[in-house]
Amino acid sequence: MNERASGILLHITSLNSKFGIGDFGQTSYDFVDFLSKSKQTYWQVLPLNPTEPTYGHSPYSSPSSFAGNSLLISLELMKEDGYLSASDLVDAPVFPAGHVDFSKVLSYKSKLLRKAYDLNVSGIAQHTKFKQFCIENKHWLDDYCLYKSIKGDSGYETWRDFPEDMRNRKSGSLENWYEKEAHFILYNKFLQFIFFKQWFSLKKYANDAGIKIIGDLPYYINYDSSDVWANQEIFKLDEYKNPEFVAGVPPDYFSKTGQLWGNPVYRWDKLKDTGYSWWLKRIGHNLTMFDKLRLDHFRGFVSYWEVKSGETTAISGQWIHLDAYDFLDTLFSKYGKSGFIVEDLGLITDDVKEIIKHYDIPGMKILLFAFGDDFPYGDYLPTNIENNCVMYTGTHDNNTVVGWWNQEATEIEKARVKEYLGKEIEDSDINWELIEVALGSKADTAIFPMQDILGLGASARMNTPSTKFGNWRWKLESDEFFTKIIEKLLRLSDYYERG
Repeated sequence: MNERASGILLHITSLNSKFGIGDFGQTSYDFVDFLSKSKQTYWQVLPLNPTEPTYGHSPYSSPSSFAGNSLLISLELMKEDGYLSASDLVDAPVFPAGHVDFSKVLSYKSKLLRKAYDLNVSGIAQHTKFKQFCIENKHWLDDYCLYKSIKGDSGYETWRDFPEDMRNRKSGSLENWYEKEAHFILYNKFLQFIFFKQWFSLKKYANDAGIKIIGDLPYYINYDSSDVWANQEIFKLDEYKNPEFVAGVPPDYFSKTGQLWGNPVYRWDKLKDTGYSWWLKRIGHNLTMFDKLRLDHFRGFVSYWEVKSGETTAISGQWIHLDAYDFLDTLFSKYGKSGFIVEDLGLITDDVKEIIKHYDIPGMKILLFAFGDDFPYGDYLPTNIENNCVMYTGTHDNNTVVGWWNQEATEIEKARVKEYLGKEIEDSDINWELIEVALGSKADTAIFPMQDILGLGASARMNTPSTKFGNWRWKLESDEFFTKIIEKLLRLSDYYERG
């Protein structure tokens, strides 16, 4: 990333809001001001795609890799734009202070979003900017809204259960449905229009303030998604449209049976025949949304583990090796390399390391991993890293620094931390000690979860991998801390020349 800089990882949903979930409203703008005043350069967020109760509202499990999550739409901005009145927002229920109650938020916001549409439906279809939005995003928007409409309240578990002509995307049947359900389809287009309007306004505000936004691109796609339904030919599906193989990772030190994720795997031969068109559109779409993009599970572009559908563990899978150079040459010839960060955590084999080195793309270094049994020779210890990387205290998948120190770190690991720092430390200072280690490292970029800035414990953890529910809920109780922390972050940014 070629400059000394730092930033904060905080998902939009975790911002404080009186409507139960962080959104694109005033608190987001206040957070940008906080980042600017404390001389931060980056704001990193998780995927902004729609989430579903079935998957615990994980932002990494979405019915669309292009669409935006309507729960992030600011009702107050809709009021300012005339879609809602002040009286519509008066009777908001009392939401929990420190976490998102997705069910309650969904019930409340859905009603008001539908009301905003119903009150303005007569003029929406003729709105010039709305029509332009629909044309520019037609390649994914029509399929997503059709998918949402067909699923509706039908009880279909997945698109595989659609009527045969819809499942197989017979053009005449789709056109008839589009005409019959035009009102509901227009509603979903309206939500996407508002989402992207508000997001790009926020992004412009951030960019004008000198803040760059880092987004996150999941590697795999949910089987039950508009993406798979609309692009069946690029996924390994059987004659009945079920996944023939599914994704996972093989057995390792952490799991004797591996991990079976269940996502359909790609047909890279078909993707190559199209010049990787779907991937280029998807990545290009995200590069308009974000200034930089983290490529999740980057090793999947080099080789991936596939398991025959129906297996109950990942033991019997196999590695499928890809022509990563062909894909990445195509990708970088179109978009360049400077807009990407690669997620290279976990079991990274020599061929993956070779690819990363060949293209000189910044990878990730997690400070919480630096004090294990490979200390002091491990890849994550600051003394062993190169400049072209991003140093994190932890990510959304890790415990917080304080939670790790108090509940997970062994006495040996704690002793290694103290040995590395060359001093005794107070338990209450561990978050700032490691933040300063990251800031002082030679990594071009240092990123910290907001939970570590605030010194919060394990209860503020965003996600525990391999657990399905109870994740993604953490939310700031207030934003009063902004003014209290600015001076300290500003001083550290200047001291470590990251401002």
